[in-house]
Amino acid sequence: MPRREIMGLAKRFLYLIFLNLLITFPAIAETELSSREKVELTVYNQDFALVKERRRLDLKIGENQISLKDVAAQIDPTSVHFKSLTAPESVRILEQNYEYDMISYAKLLEKYLGKEVEIHTVVDNKTDKTRITMAKLLSTGYTIRPQYSRYGIRSVYTYDGYGGRALYEIDGKIHSNLGTVGSGSSVVLPKLPEELIMRPTLTWLIESGKAGRHDIELSYMTGGIKWLADYVLVLNNDDTEADMTGWMTLDNRSGSVYENASLKLIAGDVATLAQPGKYKSRVVMEESHRQGRIAPQFKEKSFFEYHIYTLQRPVSIKNMEVKQIEFTRANHIKVSKKYVYDGHKVNPRYYNRDYEYYRTKSDYSLEGQTSVWVTIRFKNTKKNRLGIPLPGGRVRLYKEDEDKSQQFVGEDAIKHTPKDETIDIYAGNAFDIVGERKQMDFKYRTSDYMIEETFEIFVRNHKPEDVSVTVREHLYRSKQWKILKTNRKYNKKDSRTIEFPVNVPKDGETKITYTVRYTW
Repeated sequence: MPRREIMGLAKRFLYLIFLNLLITFPAIAETELSSREKVELTVYNQDFALVKERRRLDLKIGENQISLKDVAAQIDPTSVHFKSLTAPESVRILEQNYEYDMISYAKLLEKYLGKEVEIHTVVDNKTDKTRITMAKLLSTGYTIRPQYSRYGIRSVYTYDGYGGRALYEIDGKIHSNLGTVGSGSSVVLPKLPEELIMRPTLTWLIESGKAGRHDIELSYMTGGIKWLADYVLVLNNDDTEADMTGWMTLDNRSGSVYENASLKLIAGDVATLAQPGKYKSRVVMEESHRQGRIAPQFKEKSFFEYHIYTLQRPVSIKNMEVKQIEFTRANHIKVSKKYVYDGHKVNPRYYNRDYEYYRTKSDYSLEGQTSVWVTIRFKNTKKNRLGIPLPGGRVRLYKEDEDKSQQFVGEDAIKHTPKDETIDIYAGNAFDIVGERKQMDFKYRTSDYMIEETFEIFVRNHKPEDVSVTVREHLYRSKQWKILKTNRKYNKKDSRTIEFPVNVPKDGETKITYTVRYTW
């Protein structure tokens, strides 16, 4: 048989073998999910969020390799849920993978450890003449530090380069500082390693019993996105009323953009995540365009043991963006200004000491404070034009001066506050009111396990009008105490705290004396 025919038969034989291998072991082409058709974002005020997306996907019968590259960089890979809405019983997830080996300078160097790289050194700045030296990379100078998700799974790495130097071997000698800023040299790598990726990627190996287009629901938790409430309170001239505006402030550092998202915010200290929709919601606040009022942007409902705020329109949230959305507004809130003098101050030598150690020490609280606190108090009730659950956040106080210009007068934080509760906002310390606290007597009888202690407290008012001050005293030595004598009436706030409400005349002084006996 001629040589040409033999070669032809051999080629056809090899082609048949190759074709048979393709049929026996078919290649799985990777398919990408479509862009988001719909996204729902539920943000918790503990620096994480639940993302729920709708996408489309074309599947063939059998195994399919699926990838998604536009996920949040701080995704919790253990929380991902993939579901076909078109044929949920016909689609099974065989494998789910999260690839996060992303390109960085430290990661590139790590891939070339023990290999030769080029060191380019500029020898003539005028002509840009460069000398190329071959060197073996011995150390990157970076320390790898795994970052763990909330469930202990490594989901990302960071590299700490402080104090480290890359090491190279050139002609049997060890060199450092090559390729660093200011060294005049740079490291040139031959190519980009194939295993490194540009963005974090989710991949699935899916087995499908139904071919064609599928509507896919994808949900996952991600860190790096949080919200808090910001309130602005503008006081009137005599500090009896205030106008309040509440803002929901979102901070998105999750590494993803959410276009036209349905936004929900959950207020509360969540320990375990409740599945949305499993609990009946009770409407707490409903507003409309009654009497010319503008309906609020958020609808608030009770949800499990928390409160959920749903934005009534879609919103776009960029990565690395702080966005504020108004959620409440109320005018002419009744407020009151309170002065509190809490003169107790712990001697630093007793910090971190056991209670039994300092109980009998006479100088435990001799270093008295002189500052008198200023607080703004109001009730979160319907009668006071509020009566809604107020999420925890920052409150900034403003007040108009004589020129009708608003001036900043204080800032404080409030906790999650249900309706019908009272809110106290610490604004700062009064300039014209001062306090003084003195221990006048101390008796300790070891045989009777008894202490008697006497204090004198002075509050001086340098304002042109009378003021009311609450003087707070902490009976810290024992829960078993008795006031033996006092020149003022007091209220028992709790088992170890009493308060003296006193009036201090303008340019005057008020004195409080009391003796307390402790037993144990």
